[in-house]
Amino acid sequence: MLSVTSNISGNTSLERKRVLAKPTRIPLRDYTDAFFGNGQSLTQEKREELILKYSPLIKYIAGRLAMRLPPNISQDDLISSGVIGLMDAIEKFDSSKKIRFKTYAEFRIRGAILDELRSLDWVPRSIRKKITELEKTYQYLEKGLNRPPKDKEVADALGISIEKFYKLLDKTKNVTFLDIETIRRRMPDNNEDDLFDLIADDSEINPFALLNKTEIKEILIKAITALPEKEKIVISLYYYEDLTMREIGEIMGYTESRISQMHTKAMLRLRVRLAPVAKEIDG
Repeated sequence: MLSVTSNISGNTSLERKRVLAKPTRIPLRDYTDAFFGNGQSLTQEKREELILKYSPLIKYIAGRLAMRLPPNISQDDLISSGVIGLMDAIEKFDSSKKIRFKTYAEFRIRGAILDELRSLDWVPRSIRKKITELEKTYQYLEKGLNRPPKDKEVADALGISIEKFYKLLDKTKNVTFLDIETIRRRMPDNNEDDLFDLIADDSEINPFALLNKTEIKEILIKAITALPEKEKIVISLYYYEDLTMREIGEIMGYTESRISQMHTKAMLRLRVRLAPVAKEIDG
């Protein structure tokens, strides 16, 4: 993945706590050789067997995303979308490419769930308006200050108290991660050179056709590197170490609510910096 986590590896106390707070990801074997080693098409029986073997991965990904969503979004619906993503991965996987099926399946599963969430349009208009206002405020202040604005500066610019600012972050926390997840699943992995091209459907227009994948990676790295240190650590632990907000709070010595607020602030800053990339995704 992106070399962001290396920035926090020097903190030995943090590193020790990170080891103690084991991520909840379940170990899952890769079945590339077992199912695709002979280069032949899978029988229906084999397809069903592979779906059963990767069902824990679907539940894990759906559960991770559901944690950031309001309760009215059914996790079962997310799992159903994930199954469709897995079936799509089985259908389109090319064993001649330099990528393992588990990696490809995870991208397809996550992508199918995210696509379903985006199509639901579940975000109330009032919340979208608040997010837009927050983004514009962060953008204005960062441009004027030439640095990431502090919480009090954002609250003052919005004309609200610091307490109301934190409540505003809580109201928007379920939304801000989606665009980042969408961009992240499009990112190539340093260890899998062909992943970027493999993820794109041959039958569809690649939304990144006009953008160089190295440029996209550099944009994301710079955007994350520019975050305040604590927010950078939260992003690294949540997205690249697969820890939960609660586990990150235990590591950093904050409540789960405070970690969630840091995550929301980081997402708002990243949304501002990654707006051109997000527009490319939306076509």
